[in-house]
Amino acid sequence: MTTTTYTVKGMTCGHCVSSVTEEVTEIPGVTGVEVDLATGLVTVGSDGPIDDDAVAAAVKEAGYEVVAVP
Repeated sequence: MTTTTYTVKGMTCGHCVSSVTEEVTEIPGVTGVEVDLATGLVTVGSDGPIDDDAVAAAVKEAGYEVVAVP
């Protein structure tokens, strides 16, 4: 299992967390998503290497922006 953490800008509430979690969870291969509202960190667990562009697109679809990728 692989874990990757992204910094996301614009999240301010529980609804934000739910939106990002829902969109990122739909990416093929993703096994889990943890969102820390206080820090803006989104940790994505996957079966293998994760496509950073797919995560950025999913976050954008939820209405937010990935500002840092490891």
